Amino acid sequence: MTIDAAGLDHRTLNERIKAAIAAGATELDLLNVCGQRYVGCGLDRPVTMRIDGIPGNDLAAFMSGPRLFCSGNVQDGVANTMDEGLIVAPGHAGDVLGYSMRGGQVFIRGNAGYRIGIHMKSYLGKEPVIIIGGRVKDFAGEYMAGGVLVVLGLDIPPSEPLVGRYCGSGMHGGVMYVRGEVPCAHVGKGVTVEDPAEEDLARLRELLGPYSQAFALSLDEILARPFQKLRAASTRPHGQLYAY
Repeated sequence: MTIDAAGLDHRTLNERIKAAIAAGATELDLLNVCGQRYVGCGLDRPVTMRIDGIPGNDLAAFMSGPRLFCSGNVQDGVANTMDEGLIVAPGHAGDVLGYSMRGGQVFIRGNAGYRIGIHMKSYLGKEPVIIIGGRVKDFAGEYMAGGVLVVLGLDIPPSEPLVGRYCGSGMHGGVMYVRGEVPCAHVGKGVTVEDPAEEDLARLRELLGPYSQAFALSLDEILARPFQKLRAASTRPHGQLYAY
């Protein structure tokens, strides 16, 4: 089914999407999307949506199950508290991607903004995964409690850092993999930086297989460059600040 979003406000567009799914649609093509917010928000059926244009903030917030394929960039708040599903975007992403994400996968081919993957957590056996093809800005992985955040640095000059400042600040679970060197000055307190073990490399190959297929990339070429692993040194990095 096709829905033309041209001239529609976000409320009308989302009402039409939900009505189509309630009527039995399992595949939707959204045309001329231009900044409408909350696309895919709260949807809990295994539908596939192809989005032509640039969706607005909070794409797929609280989503549980659908697969969204975007045509280019996405804005802020993508996958906010997403429980399950897939988001694929061949362009760039804005800020606060994956906030409190609890499951599912987000594949971004380009760069992403500030506070990517903050408060991510594993939930009821689910593990959220965010893979960024380019670089991320400050506070990536802030307060991470679970899940996986991968930063690949594709097409980024060697002189430019792949993560911003305070990377992993307050992190107390989960793991980050960065394809390249992470400057010590950019790592938040309480974060351990180490070379990945064999099981980490096997895990990366498994995670990056679908990503490389989505964007027609060579998995072997991606894995040929060394990664660094960032993890929390403690499950309670700020425990000493609390009074008992």
